[in-house]
Amino acid sequence: MSFVLTSLPQTWPWLILMAALTAGWAGRRGLAFALLAVFAGAAVALGHLTPLALMALATGLLFAAFLPRTRGPAGLIGHAVLVLWSLALGAHLLPGVQNLSVLDQVRATPASAPYSLHLNLDKPLVFFALLLAWPALLQRNDPTGRPVLAAGLLLLAALLPLALLTGALRLDPGLPEWTLLWMASNLLLTCLAEEAFFRGYLQQGLCRRFGPAAGIAAASLLFGLAHLGAGPAVAAFATLLGLACGLGYWGAGRFWVPVMMHFAFNLTHLLLFTYPGPA
Repeated sequence: MSFVLTSLPQTWPWLILMAALTAGWAGRRGLAFALLAVFAGAAVALGHLTPLALMALATGLLFAAFLPRTRGPAGLIGHAVLVLWSLALGAHLLPGVQNLSVLDQVRATPASAPYSLHLNLDKPLVFFALLLAWPALLQRNDPTGRPVLAAGLLLLAALLPLALLTGALRLDPGLPEWTLLWMASNLLLTCLAEEAFFRGYLQQGLCRRFGPAAGIAAASLLFGLAHLGAGPAVAAFATLLGLACGLGYWGAGRFWVPVMMHFAFNLTHLLLFTYPGPA
């Protein structure tokens, strides 16, 4: 808690962003976008966002708002543009965005590799764009049933032991002083945004067009490819994590399920194993 309090002079605008994300996740779209506007103003005033970058982000959100009314080839092109825009934000490619560095080459435990953490303002914007572009994002779908959900949960539970057996991780329990800040950032700025894009949007859309097996497999593979920059082993485990979350989403029919599965995996990794990997 002391780390959270001492970092407040720098991190307070992100508390507004996290409140906006929470409101959006709860279906309070008006409140979510009002809070997002307040955050954007603070980010520009503090130099985390240039006016040109703000215009680019606002244009992307405006473009997303028109997509539900676009049909035919224009709709397909529009969604392709949205995918590219989302991937660019997730990869931090938009100029004029200064994400806040809160941890720089620290160690979660003595046996862990150095780790850095930024509070992102670009990747979370994907969630807000999808709220506008994909009305089905937060809707309840017909659940496939407990066997599929159980399969996803079993695969999820097997991933960290598998990483331990292969030597990708080592058992090393710990509780870093920055855990609370990490939890808020990971849940809202990472897991919510990534699951909205890969499960709530891509998987759901691909399942509608090509069927559940192809949709889940394709979304999981794309999730793994998005982590390829961290190495082939991380990409392989990310693909399996995507498959677990995809099965959980398909089985339960609730968007919060893959978000919490993803977060539970990451939190268990932090608290019980070398994070992000062994030194």
